[in-house]
Amino acid sequence: MTTEIACAQWLQLQHKVCVVTGAASGIGLAIAEELARHGARLVLLDRNAELLNRAVEGFSARGIKASAVACDTTSEAQLVAAAEKVQQEQGAAQVLINCAGILRAGALDSMSLDDWNEVLSVNLSAYWLCSKAFGEQLRSHATAGGAGVVHVASIAAHFPQAYSGAYSAAKAGVCLLSRQIAIEWGADGVRSNVISPGMIRTPLSAGIYSHPGIELARAHMTASGRVGEPEDIAQVAAFLASPRAGYVNAAELVVDGGMSAKLMDMVPRPGFSPAGVS
Repeated sequence: MTTEIACAQWLQLQHKVCVVTGAASGIGLAIAEELARHGARLVLLDRNAELLNRAVEGFSARGIKASAVACDTTSEAQLVAAAEKVQQEQGAAQVLINCAGILRAGALDSMSLDDWNEVLSVNLSAYWLCSKAFGEQLRSHATAGGAGVVHVASIAAHFPQAYSGAYSAAKAGVCLLSRQIAIEWGADGVRSNVISPGMIRTPLSAGIYSHPGIELARAHMTASGRVGEPEDIAQVAAFLASPRAGYVNAAELVVDGGMSAKLMDMVPRPGFSPAGVS
């Protein structure tokens, strides 16, 4: 066995049916790529059918088989239909990655109720609906190594971001939802964990980095000295989804390059502050 094959098999994800939502681009697509690298059987869910088909074609061009279901994760009926399709064509899902998300920026005193509700629906309620739709399949693996659910939240769940509407509130809800799933389904072999990314370069944030000096300024805010990439989240997600994380449950991993640890460095301390901070 070559080293490369041995590494790919280390997470013990080969042949496991892994469902990824928001899988057509960004972090969701990167997670699907990482799961494929470890031999998983991919099922990609996204409401953007065009991007979803493009992602599947990209996998096929490299000899990787991936199934796709165009699905609005805020629709319980569509999710139930998707889960039935997965069960019939692939077998019971053993991994669920909740990753679909949107942002509707706006001040709390001026944003519309429709925008507020849409963000909560996609970023929080849909995570519950996805978990519910695939719950029976996930629990069916109780005597066969269990199942893994990973929810992609954000450090905004703990550090409110002004003028971001319902985003922080929704992501905070994801963290508690994950823990509730863990305690309700843990006895049935289901582990539920959260990844809270920091600043990650995705299509959702691409416009921000087009402004001069923004990337360098943001990089300086992290202990690692760089902005994160989707692959940084994908590698953590694959681990949490895998049997190697078999005793990790109801946990949250903050993957922000150490940004949240630098809070006190933002406080001016004459004589001690780094250059550029007065």
